[in-house]
Amino acid sequence: MSTHKHIDRLCAAVLACTLVLALLFLNGEALGVQAAAGAAGYEDRLFDAGRVHTVDIIMDGWEEFLETCENEEYAVCSVVIDGEASKNVGIRAKGNTSLTTVSAMDSDRYSFKIEFDHYEDGKSWYGLDKLCLNNTIQDTTYMKDYIAYRLMASFGVDAPLCSYVWITVNGEDWGLYLAVEGVEDAFLRRNYSADHGELYKPDSMSFGGGRGNGRDFDMAEFELPAAGEGGEGPPEGMEPPAGFGGGGGFRQAGLQMPAAGEDGEGPPEGVKMPAGFGGMGSGDVKLQYTDDDPDSYPNIFGSAKTDVTEADQARLIQALKILNEGTEISAAVSVEEVLRYFVVHNFVCNGDSYTGSMVHNYYLYEEDGLLSMIPWDYNLAFGTFQGGDASGQVNAPIDTPVSSGGGADSRPMVDWIFEDEAYTAQYHQYFAEFLEGTDFAALIDETAALIAPYVEKDPTAFYGYEDFRTGAAALREFCLLRAESAAGQLAGTIPSTSAGQASDGSALVDASHLDLSDMGTMNGGGFPGGGKMPEAVPAGKMDGAQLLERDGERPSAFPDGGGRGGDFPGNFSGEVSSGRSGGGWVLLGVSLAVLLAALGVARRFKR
Repeated sequence: MSTHKHIDRLCAAVLACTLVLALLFLNGEALGVQAAAGAAGYEDRLFDAGRVHTVDIIMDGWEEFLETCENEEYAVCSVVIDGEASKNVGIRAKGNTSLTTVSAMDSDRYSFKIEFDHYEDGKSWYGLDKLCLNNTIQDTTYMKDYIAYRLMASFGVDAPLCSYVWITVNGEDWGLYLAVEGVEDAFLRRNYSADHGELYKPDSMSFGGGRGNGRDFDMAEFELPAAGEGGEGPPEGMEPPAGFGGGGGFRQAGLQMPAAGEDGEGPPEGVKMPAGFGGMGSGDVKLQYTDDDPDSYPNIFGSAKTDVTEADQARLIQALKILNEGTEISAAVSVEEVLRYFVVHNFVCNGDSYTGSMVHNYYLYEEDGLLSMIPWDYNLAFGTFQGGDASGQVNAPIDTPVSSGGGADSRPMVDWIFEDEAYTAQYHQYFAEFLEGTDFAALIDETAALIAPYVEKDPTAFYGYEDFRTGAAALREFCLLRAESAAGQLAGTIPSTSAGQASDGSALVDASHLDLSDMGTMNGGGFPGGGKMPEAVPAGKMDGAQLLERDGERPSAFPDGGGRGGDFPGNFSGEVSSGRSGGGWVLLGVSLAVLLAALGVARRFKR
């Protein structure tokens, strides 16, 4: 027996240290301690882009759910992802104008949002809280969103992860979709750690600011009238956006703000509207500074994706003020991040965006007073939002991405790049690096080869298989011609501004042989596509619903078990995802092991 006079104090110290270690293990992330990268979280499991994954939606009342999709209300379901089931999750339809477009086409091929934590706080699929399933509407290529996100990510932009999935519903084939990581909590943790900043999705009320974006917006009634027509058109001399026009006109009907009190529709007397209100998008959505009053920025703070305090509001407004003054950009903008974002963004020519006429489809991230942009929704990129003249889109000037510029239509988040020679030079350097380091043809060819068998048998496709092949070839050609033009603009052989191209277009790249509508445009989805119906699931292959029935259970909103979805390769483990990350349990186990070891040492020492 030990006779050490300090044995009791020593044992107490060991126990105290062990408890401190246990608390650190369990709360380390909150204290800034980051866990080492573990094996296969959702990033590696679902967003492995080298294969097409499987998602089986198991749901009672699917037909009734489809009938109410335009309401965008959540319903309970289960999903089996690559053979692993997660029950009691939320699903709803999603989209901007695509929701009403799908309905008008007499189609049920909606885009969906899966919310793993909708009914159970803290629930996730290997750490993923929100998953978007995009229906690739207005995209014969199935690739415009995917390629844009891949280009963004490979160039160092914080972009959502994505991969292709073959969806089945209660075991029946539904179609090929693009799975996209929701830009919410899991995205923020992956890119900025648990101690992340604030996230917003600015969108004017004309085009939706939250769920149901664009529900009341009819693209068929949207056209730019002639100058001065009815007082609604742009002023004489205002230059339309680059490439705007050609096929598919736009008109502004229904978006003009009437005079105060006119027919009871205008804003009441004395009500302050955000700067730049009117036309396409409000001033706050354009990130224009108005004043220090948070109420002047309803389309930013009303679309916050994180819990925002008054201090957060004041910090963002101060950043907007500095941004609009344009004198200390590095004090308000994550310069490298935003430059990289606009290099890729301006390459892919997305008119349905911050730099386009609609002024939406982006996320704004703020941390410690610095702003950055997060890409979102590129299904109408590569010149297909405006349509029309392919040469105009291929040669879109890289130094005037917003042609109107200045005044009520200024876009401060991009204007600063071209108002300072040093930033313009840095932007050009990054653009050259992007072009040199990207093999556009290989990326498109590899992606098309991967998804072609699934496109060919997609039962709900908006387009036929031949449309896909034609569209894929058009996308490849567009990227190669766009790269040629951008390289010429950087070299100075092709004008890089709208004014320069208007003055001398002799060196522009000829894309007259290219038809942008081959890739799918704003004016149509193309349903029915005419693609072949897929074969039934071969005998011996077990989808999610069949697996659940194996144990005497019928497909319902609360299945257990997992299985291989459809007849495509997947990692089947038979394991059911609990919906919660295993990291906490691992840390708890380690802590208990340390505690038991310490107790053993203390007991032995005391003897």
